[in-house]
Parts: sequence; C-alpha cells; structure tokens
Amino acid sequence: MKNLLTFIISAAVSAVLSFSAAGQSIYDITVTDMNGNEVSMSQYKGKVLLIVNTATQCGFTPQYEDLQLMYEKFKDKGLVILDFPCNQFGEQAPGTIESIDEFCTSKYSTTFPRFAKIDVNGESESPLYTFLKARQKFKGFGSGDKAKILAEMLSKTDPDYASKPDVKWNFTKFLVDAKGNVVARFEPTASMNLVSNVVSSKLY
Repeated sequence: MKNLLTFIISAAVSAVLSFSAAGQSIYDITVTDMNGNEVSMSQYKGKVLLIVNTATQCGFTPQYEDLQLMYEKFKDKGLVILDFPCNQFGEQAPGTIESIDEFCTSKYSTTFPRFAKIDVNGESESPLYTFLKARQKFKGFGSGDKAKILAEMLSKTDPDYASKPDVKWNFTKFLVDAKGNVVARFEPTASMNLVSNVVSSKLY
C-alpha cells in the first residue's frame, strides 16, 4: 500500500512538472548578461530573436561576421541576436567573458547583446536551452563536407546522437518569433543565407 501511494504521488508530481514545462513561456526565463546582471527574457517581448551559442576558436567563428551583418540589416525591423558563449564543444570558447567580448568587438565589430558563458547541455545547462531544445529537436546537419565531418565525429562518441535534442556544436541557432514561439533551429552547417531568409520572413 505504501509503495502504491508513493507511486501515485510520484506520478502526480511528474504530471504537474510536465504540465508546467509545457505551459512555460520563454518570457518566464531569466538569463545572466556579460556583466553578471540578471535579465528577464520578457524584455524581448515583441522582438524576433536569433539565439546562438558561440565560440571564438571554432571553424564556424567567422559566422560572427554574417551575424553582425544580419543584425545591422534587420535590427530596425525587430530582430535581436542573443550571443551565449559556450565552452562545451572542443573547449573552443576559452578565457573570460571580457576576453571573448574584446575578441568579438575588435575582430568582427559585433554590437548585438552578449551574455555570460553558459552550458547548453547537461546537468548545468541554462534553462533557456532546456526550453529551446524541447521545442526544436535536432533534424540533421544537411549535406556538405562540414556536415559529414560533424556527423562522423559525433557518431564515434555517441552512435545515437541524432535521436537526441542536445545542441551538437558551436553556432547552433534557434529562431523565436515575435510571439515567443520557437519556430526554427539551424545547425552550424546551415547556410547563413538560408538563416537570413527565414529570419526576414518573421520580421515586421
């Protein structure tokens, strides 16, 4: 009887938590900016968001240039790009957030918001990324040499990697529309022209 009661209570708690997660809004989430200040995502209500986990020593790092061009082109139409440095992939975002910011602003003249370094997978992952991954799963790297290299590399460490929603590498991008819906996920191998075109279709 005791075991049955424990099971019922556990199932009820799980159901409540699942319902809560399903009903959560991105605007309920708080993140930390590069100066250590807590920032509510609610301040971006009505904006189209492109959320990117970045690294300064990656083969995809030059995408910073494309991201800045996109930001300059679309920021007056409602786009905000949110940069979350992450050192989980090949330790390619070493150093302090201050050194990362100096690199990005001096080399790529970035002006979009940058946040504190975070984890995007695992026990210490940001709640923002838990939210994003739950709504846009991994759908493959597409075609091309870089896609093949990443797929082969990841399959060696985890043959089931493709079935998991985890972020796979630096410069994965999640697109959030002006109503807070996570409408697209772009792997780092996705064409930046494609990303720009989809982003522009969601703007005012």
